[in-house]
Amino acid sequence: MPKMKVADFLIETLAASGVKRIYGIVGDSLNGLADAIHSRSDRIEWFGVRHEEEAAFAAGAEAQSTGRLAVCAGSCGPGNLHLINGLYDCYRSRVPVLAIASHIPSREIGTRYFQETHPAQLFSECSEYCELVSRPEQIARVLEIAIHTSVSRRCVSVVILPGDISLLDMEGAASAAPAGEQKSSLIPPQEELRRAADILNAASKVTILGGAGCEGAHDELMEIAGMLKSPVVHALRGKEFIEYDNPYDVGMTGFLGFSSGYHAMMDADALLMLGTDFPYRQFYPGHAKTIQVDIRGEQIGRRTNVDVGLRGDVRSTLRALRQYLKAKEDADGHLKNSLEHYARTRADLDALAQPGRGQVPVHPQYVARVIDRLAADDAIFTCDVGTPTLWAARYLTMNGRRKLLGSFSHGSMAGALPQAIGAQAAFPGRQVIALSGDGGLSMLLGELLTLGQHNLPVKVIVFKNGALDFVELEMKSAGIIPYGTDLVNPDFGKVAGAAGLFGLSVEKGEDVEDMVARALRHEGPALVDVPVNRHELIVPPGIHYEELKGFTLYMAKAVLSGKGNEVVDLARTALFR
Repeated sequence: MPKMKVADFLIETLAASGVKRIYGIVGDSLNGLADAIHSRSDRIEWFGVRHEEEAAFAAGAEAQSTGRLAVCAGSCGPGNLHLINGLYDCYRSRVPVLAIASHIPSREIGTRYFQETHPAQLFSECSEYCELVSRPEQIARVLEIAIHTSVSRRCVSVVILPGDISLLDMEGAASAAPAGEQKSSLIPPQEELRRAADILNAASKVTILGGAGCEGAHDELMEIAGMLKSPVVHALRGKEFIEYDNPYDVGMTGFLGFSSGYHAMMDADALLMLGTDFPYRQFYPGHAKTIQVDIRGEQIGRRTNVDVGLRGDVRSTLRALRQYLKAKEDADGHLKNSLEHYARTRADLDALAQPGRGQVPVHPQYVARVIDRLAADDAIFTCDVGTPTLWAARYLTMNGRRKLLGSFSHGSMAGALPQAIGAQAAFPGRQVIALSGDGGLSMLLGELLTLGQHNLPVKVIVFKNGALDFVELEMKSAGIIPYGTDLVNPDFGKVAGAAGLFGLSVEKGEDVEDMVARALRHEGPALVDVPVNRHELIVPPGIHYEELKGFTLYMAKAVLSGKGNEVVDLARTALFR
């Protein structure tokens, strides 16, 4: 029987499963794996980064944008630890990612050896499958289970591999069965479908709330919305699948959403939830009958009280539900009111996306609108948490070909640039644009060097407001004077230039469009530093008494503590656009 080193077997098995690259940083416990790629395989690329957190974010972005398995790796001890935050994001975004967590020499495990950690414990909360390979004979079955778990359940799996084990021979080596993307249908029982239809047929005002589970179900969603005369609200992760070609669209709900989405939800007497785990209970209507469709049964009823739970994928369930629904031919008042509300809300938001008086800082809404207008029809956008996510949610237009990635479930800073790297590596011919905050960019600033080293043509637009802006908003809404949120920033355009990228810095508001256009035309990686207004008034769709009281308290404290200029700047921004 032929012999093969464990590391070579791992690489051949990953290649057979369609893996093109492994994101990570080489290290002594990963030497066997790195040598197998460099010396004996031309099927997989080692994609070097500057921080393992970025490796996990990049793998997650590749998996999310392709639907296929993506892989990252971390060396023993600190390398493993650096992976964890990015893997948490992959886990909560439900994308198929495999992490190779190398380990200290197997004979030293349990001796508090140099760099020793306990990877099985470290990764237990951000993976569905996590196992240690302690003998060469284990690798085939452990790796196969890990791959199939990640692909079939769209989740994170971790294979813990001591460095010395990766260098050992294994006999009778044969690659595990390749795991391609698996899509299956799941339809709820007929009696449950009838119960759901009875509620929807009896209701006079039905609203649909859709999330990421609506991927691939656009046509079915439009048909059902038309039959029910229902406005369609989307959660953030559902934006790219729901917003386009949708005559029933009334925008988003949640803290980053539109007042029209909030209004359509609160005015409903029946709510149909489709493939969403939207977490904020205060945005659900307490009085409406609720039907929830989700392929993961454990999510049903987790966020709000549910009258009928339907375990199934959205597309198949809507197709099966349709036969029991009665078209609401004349009951369209709720839809008309919601669409009119959305038109007013959209006009108000568009009015904010203006260049202002020509100086910097400029309105960030305008920057986002310029990016949206100039971007390619099939662009892939990534966005940092905080205000870049807000502007992306409100001003980027989806069309069925564009994609939007972000840390929307885990809410981690610094995701935009590494996710853009993963998306660009997977799609070298597509335009990838990162909407970065100055806080997020500076947290993993070294990944600008990764862009240059791999010559990835990612375009980074930096919304530089000199603050952890969303944290400030949270403090103000709690009646707290912001503290510790100031950021002293460099000229990121010059930093990018020093890193070998095409760097531009906006000095006048009227230069925004030209500089963004120049960056998008550039063949290699490019960055545009745009100073934006720090004191934009961000109003959530449903203002609650505690938030209003907190904001009023903040203004009083600001004036009394000598920070009245912040209140003046806020008022000036809101009133003199």
